[in-house]
Amino acid sequence: MKNNPKFTLVGAGPGDIDLITVKGINAIATANVILYDALVNPELLKYAQADALKIYVGKRNSNHTYTQDQINTLIIDFAFSHGHVVRLKGGDSFVFGRGYEELANAESFDIETVIIPGIS
Repeated sequence: MKNNPKFTLVGAGPGDIDLITVKGINAIATANVILYDALVNPELLKYAQADALKIYVGKRNSNHTYTQDQINTLIIDFAFSHGHVVRLKGGDSFVFGRGYEELANAESFDIETVIIPGIS
């Protein structure tokens, strides 16, 4: 178990890698695990540490790589086992995403949470 589990919810913007915030890039660069969505430009993963786990958890229509409950579990498990988990979501995590649910779940386990909004 890591001493400092942390969960950062990062809005990756509308797809152009130049539209993510500097704070978002810094979060990616310090993450031990990155869980990313279908709408995220995969070029953003180049900012990650070489040894960071990068896991696609995208959902498209009825094709879900992971259910929302499974994603919530991954966030908790990886925060406690690896430390800093970044949830990288297209656009702004609260407009069409399940950002609030993911944050509330992490907070219920007393995991430090950070929100870095993105533009939609």
